[in-house]
Amino acid sequence: MRPPLRALLSQTPYLGLTLLALSFTLSVRAAALRLNDRGYFETRGLNVLVFSNTYDGLFSDAKIAGIELIHHGVRTATNGDVRLAPTPGQWDAAPQLVARRVNTDGSIEAHLRYPDFDFDFTIRAEPRGDGLALSVNLAQPLPAALVGRAGFNLEFLPSAYFRKTFFMDERSGNFPLHPTGPMTRSPRGELEPRPLATGRTLVLAPEDPARRVRLASTSGDVSLYDGRNLAQNGWFVARTLLPANRTGRVVEWTLSANTIPNWVRPPVIGRSQVGYHPAQTKLAVIELDPNDPPAATAQLLRLQPDGTATEALAAPVQPWGPYLRYHYATFDFSEVREPGLYVIDYAGTRTAAFRIAADAYADIWHASSDVYLPVQMDHMFVNEGYRVWHGDPHRDDARQAPVNHEHFDLYAQGPTTDTRFQPGEHIPGLNIGGWLDAGDFDIRTQTNYHVVQQLAHIWERFQPRRDETTIDQTRRYVDLHVPDGIPDLLQQIEHGTLQLLAQHRAVGHAINGIVEPDLGQYTHLGDAASKTDGLIYDASLAPGQSNGTHSGTPDDRWAFTSKSTALNYGSIAALAAASRTLRGYRDALADECLATALRVWNEKHAQPPHLFRHGNTTGGILEDEEFRAAVELLLATREPRFGRRAEELWPMVQQRLPANVPHAVRALPLLGETFRAQLAASARTFRDEAAALAKANPYGVPIHTGGWAGSTQVLRFASTAYLLHRAFPDIVDAQPVFDGLHYLLGRHPGSELSLVSGVGTQSKEVAYGSNRADFSFIAGGVVPGVLIIKPDFPENKEDWPFFWGENEYVVNGGPDFMFLALAAQDLVDAP
Repeated sequence: MRPPLRALLSQTPYLGLTLLALSFTLSVRAAALRLNDRGYFETRGLNVLVFSNTYDGLFSDAKIAGIELIHHGVRTATNGDVRLAPTPGQWDAAPQLVARRVNTDGSIEAHLRYPDFDFDFTIRAEPRGDGLALSVNLAQPLPAALVGRAGFNLEFLPSAYFRKTFFMDERSGNFPLHPTGPMTRSPRGELEPRPLATGRTLVLAPEDPARRVRLASTSGDVSLYDGRNLAQNGWFVARTLLPANRTGRVVEWTLSANTIPNWVRPPVIGRSQVGYHPAQTKLAVIELDPNDPPAATAQLLRLQPDGTATEALAAPVQPWGPYLRYHYATFDFSEVREPGLYVIDYAGTRTAAFRIAADAYADIWHASSDVYLPVQMDHMFVNEGYRVWHGDPHRDDARQAPVNHEHFDLYAQGPTTDTRFQPGEHIPGLNIGGWLDAGDFDIRTQTNYHVVQQLAHIWERFQPRRDETTIDQTRRYVDLHVPDGIPDLLQQIEHGTLQLLAQHRAVGHAINGIVEPDLGQYTHLGDAASKTDGLIYDASLAPGQSNGTHSGTPDDRWAFTSKSTALNYGSIAALAAASRTLRGYRDALADECLATALRVWNEKHAQPPHLFRHGNTTGGILEDEEFRAAVELLLATREPRFGRRAEELWPMVQQRLPANVPHAVRALPLLGETFRAQLAASARTFRDEAAALAKANPYGVPIHTGGWAGSTQVLRFASTAYLLHRAFPDIVDAQPVFDGLHYLLGRHPGSELSLVSGVGTQSKEVAYGSNRADFSFIAGGVVPGVLIIKPDFPENKEDWPFFWGENEYVVNGGPDFMFLALAAQDLVDAP
């Protein structure tokens, strides 16, 4: 009679470890993967994408490329590809996809190339047993320069394996919660991690049937690395080096992932996390696994103070149909109007509580105004109670950027400086005002002038006089939750205006922006004030030497100053808008804003346009930016010449409604009936497009499918609907306003979280802000949201902040959300 496994484990530790490894290894089970009609491998509970996505050039490696695993509804692995480092960083070399083929034998092949090394290779994935055979195939031997460098990598999401273990052959280990080494130097002198373990068979998370993966190599050792030793956004990486002097199938892995029998993804009940006004339409969207047939009914339960719940409504669930990879249904509970706290129960899945109340939207913009915008203020010390968000940063702004230079963050300098300053020379006066653009620490002028305009529009339309923040420009000091007697919105407009004016004062025109000169500073996390020494660079001083005002450390940010007429129009549109709102608060500043705007307008109309374009830092479309400037100057001066120019430009800009409607609607009272008729025609076009969206997806909003998710597009769509509804209520309905707001607040694909941190019962609490390494958030920040991983997977990582395309706050998101929230409350308050 054989002894029980438990007895063997206790009697022979080494044998027990081996048998345990074997038992876990052999228990990786999955139904056979098949190639589906969308071009990836699937079985219930597992999808394997093979170069459905590749490096798209947006900020380099975005961790959405190569071979990828979607395991029980979570994308847990990516970047299966030949890479030139054990744990490649964002800007490390990546291959170019030459061709992708789906073969008649059920395999997928991707032909890739490193042009700098004249190196081509093919990655092949083919079903084998209950998994896939993955191979690297070479027609020519590996170039000598890549021997010992090129390896077949597959990266695993750290947060999917935190608090879990692994086996490498018979050796066991823990996935570290925080990186602790070990480190070494490569033969080329580069710092890189040493393996956590090396062997032929790697089993990840043997204890977790939802995350267990087995990877076995038949052609060389597999090493497991922790990429977070080099960068906080690194992943766990499995890697096999490519051998020298060989062709054909030089690396082969077999990959299998355990699947839970009859697994069904739990329903996602999308609804507004802040709740609803009693009188409005209330529609939840239920996202369902294709193997989960919709239930017939859902319930709305009203919560009582003693914790009990009573049924307020039981109503049919209406099938909507398929969208992307899921099926959808809707639950309409509009008839429930009694104020209170409620939850939705669908087939045993119950939501968090939300309100039905007349003031449901009244304060949802406060976090963006009270917290997010102040935290993003550059050149200010920002305090909150016992916490300092950051000191007074970038007092050493800024040095003239070098000519003919392309920066890694989408900035560029043309063949001249377009200023009186030489490359590397300090440009005085730029160390004032402005907001840090996103999760990084640059001032992007295009974003800043959008924020100024949006805040001015909020002030003029809604007049919110909220005062919860002390903002002292003289002391360069901000204190959250400490009123100072002045409306915060006016002080924020002043802050942005100071930076825009500083550019015109210093060089005579708007500049592309101010940004760190090197990657070492760019990747800085934490207190912005510690990124530079705050002292102006002086080449006559030694590195580290200072005289109190200057230092020999060249850490000052660079100013990119190439002239762009589009950028100048955008800047003066904001200045013209600011001149109106600052009147009576900062009259001298208002006068300078308007005088600067008029000067630049006159200059630009007396010379050919400067058409310098690069990335997304040199202004929008020229005609759009000029139209906005014309409208803002018309409103500021009432001079007919600006109205005439706006009318001339409208036929050229009307097709880009979300960008230009806010300005067109505000100009209506000052323009003629012909313009009104043209805008009414555009309103009908918008109405028809909104109706088409209601049929295209169950959310009724534009859902972006690029490398950056689409919260911005949804915000602009909904705000456009509001403005057109107010201007033409007989043409445009108000419902798209609430469809857009509810999308931001939790009614979207993939999850039910509010995409505005700290707003709603459940919201984004792990996001890509300056504090992302702490797995934290900034209240009131808006994340990009749901990214569509091609071809059909909606994703917004809730436990991994480092996906900038899903989770990075950008400063204009806060004011855009503020406008939409105030617009929604305005609509529900209307008689």
